[in-house]
Amino acid sequence: MTDATLDHVFDVTEQNFEADVLNASLDTPVLVDFWATWCGPCKTLGPLLEQLAAEYKGAFRLGKVDVDKNQQLATMFGIRSVPTVVLVKDGQIADGFAGALPLGQLREFLERHVQVLEGETEEVELPAETPEAAINRLQQAIAAEPDRAELKLDLATALAQAGHSDAAASELDALPANLATDARAVRLRHQLELARALKDAPAQAELEQRIAANPADWEARDLLGVRLLLGNDPGTGLEQFLAILEKARDWNDGAAKKRLIAAFATLDDAELVSRYRRRMASLLF
Repeated sequence: MTDATLDHVFDVTEQNFEADVLNASLDTPVLVDFWATWCGPCKTLGPLLEQLAAEYKGAFRLGKVDVDKNQQLATMFGIRSVPTVVLVKDGQIADGFAGALPLGQLREFLERHVQVLEGETEEVELPAETPEAAINRLQQAIAAEPDRAELKLDLATALAQAGHSDAAASELDALPANLATDARAVRLRHQLELARALKDAPAQAELEQRIAANPADWEARDLLGVRLLLGNDPGTGLEQFLAILEKARDWNDGAAKKRLIAAFATLDDAELVSRYRRRMASLLF
């Protein structure tokens, strides 16, 4: 913790709670972090909150409550799990949340309640979280709050980003019905399906050589399309699927159509998707 952070972060006890939280919140909002030394997600959330306290430079203060040392305060706030964060403003609880939120969601939470001091904030870039670090954070959060099913979807996404396709698929299969059909879950299923297609697949150069030798090598076109789609040339990848659809639409039980549908669900380029969706429709109808 830096000296700048120390100016805006303090320990809350039962003795100083009324003066430093309730009364102080009449002038400046106080974010109260209920944590414990044994809590894994707390170790993730705490530094992020301290970072934001430093960035906001006095627009809010961060009070930290060790629940094991201040059980009366934890009981008064009805704390059932840690970490739990409560925003106290004008002497009253204004909002709060449970669990370790990522930095972006923490900023959104603060923006709803804290008036930024003009010219006083300085956004500090934190190192991007690696997929493995995200997996560790989410596993700890799920252990602390096993009923929060949305965390399991986040974990499946992190596992897929780290290359653990089988583990990601298992997490997806275990999602409750309301999340199994969530747009993120559907997209991730398609991404995993495409990634699995490349298991033991030849390299791009070999696939291109096979197509040059035999333009009707549909398997090579299919695998090349997936490689390009998941690489940095999705448009050319989609062209491979369209070529199969045009000349051999029934090949491999209509695989080209299925690939296109999966591709449309995973691509972020709306204009590209719209253009190729129209071309697919023109070949099918």
